[in-house]
Amino acid sequence: MTATLAPPATRTRAGMLTLACLVLFIDGYDLFTLGTIGPSLMHDRSWGAVPSSLGTLGSVTAMGMPFGSVLAGWAADRWGRRTPLAVSVAWISAAMLAAALAGDLTQLGAARFCTGIGIGALAPLVSALVSDGAPAGRRTLHLAIALGSIGVGGTASALLGRFLLPGHHFQTLFWIGVLPVLLVPAIWLTVPAGRPEPAQGARRPVAELFTPQARRGTVLLWVATFMSMALVYSTTAWLPTIMMKSGYNLGSSLEFMIAFTVGASAGGLLVSLLADRGHLKYVTMGTFALAAVALLTLSSNQPRPLLLVVSALAGLGSLGCQNMIIAYMSAFYPPHLRGTGLGVGLGVGRLGAIAGPSYLSLATALVVSPRAGFIAFMIPAVLGAAIVALLPRTLSPAAPAAE
Repeated sequence: MTATLAPPATRTRAGMLTLACLVLFIDGYDLFTLGTIGPSLMHDRSWGAVPSSLGTLGSVTAMGMPFGSVLAGWAADRWGRRTPLAVSVAWISAAMLAAALAGDLTQLGAARFCTGIGIGALAPLVSALVSDGAPAGRRTLHLAIALGSIGVGGTASALLGRFLLPGHHFQTLFWIGVLPVLLVPAIWLTVPAGRPEPAQGARRPVAELFTPQARRGTVLLWVATFMSMALVYSTTAWLPTIMMKSGYNLGSSLEFMIAFTVGASAGGLLVSLLADRGHLKYVTMGTFALAAVALLTLSSNQPRPLLLVVSALAGLGSLGCQNMIIAYMSAFYPPHLRGTGLGVGLGVGRLGAIAGPSYLSLATALVVSPRAGFIAFMIPAVLGAAIVALLPRTLSPAAPAAE
């Protein structure tokens, strides 16, 4: 007999939401670390890195993510959220340790691939956990609070980079990334051990993603997720470097990255309130469009305070569109299918994360203009907004929050 999830009274929403925020803080720190160390890595001649190396490392990191997303999502619906989450956090700490000990680009690439597996696992696991326990009418807000921690983790990475680099070796940031293993006991004590019961007559989980009612939304969400991931992972890996190519120094480029992540976290909470009022589709379209406009503005010569504000808006658009897509999928799939739906959807979307950094590397290599990188950032944002426009206002009768 399958165990069921403990009711919210026995596992407080506040405790699980706090834990979810801490876990996704790890996700954000690890995600943004590559972009933070990029300029320092390329200036360290002993590593022999060139501009294309950063794109390769970003793509190698992303290559591990589909494996983590699909396996973790399936495991969450098969065995519950607790064990896969604890294993994923321990795994990602071990991968960051391997990156800290790496002696060349090949070893660093292998460590980043393993890091990508862990990062890929965290989003579907935590999103399913938060969606399970969120009160009615507040799912998007709770997801925004948790997913906003990705931006906070990215801010921590950029701040540490601002103060530690170039005075300390860039691998110092990887050593700090080993600490999340300390959360494993808290996960075991806080997260319920059971899993949601499937509905009577339910099919195999992956087959349920393609029922007549679900398949259109499933396919469109996969494409939209691809675009959001391409946008997020290209900006996080390349934004500081693109800013430096536009004439800013390392300190200034990292300040723009800090503004980017702060805007993603704070702005995400505000737009989630609007999304929970029945406007999730339009908010999702708006975040994609905002990213395109803000990234175009960043390429122009504007006063520095204005550019910092626009960087924050770019962060809201870039990371916000990913968060809204996750909220869309969480509203679409029923609890017993939520882990699989999020895991497979994010796994497919991670192909965009694989393509994004290399796509930016190619664009900046082929086009000499400093604006080339910003124009390249805009393309997946515009396409993402167009795909979301094709989604039905209501994905399923059971999910009015996706309107």
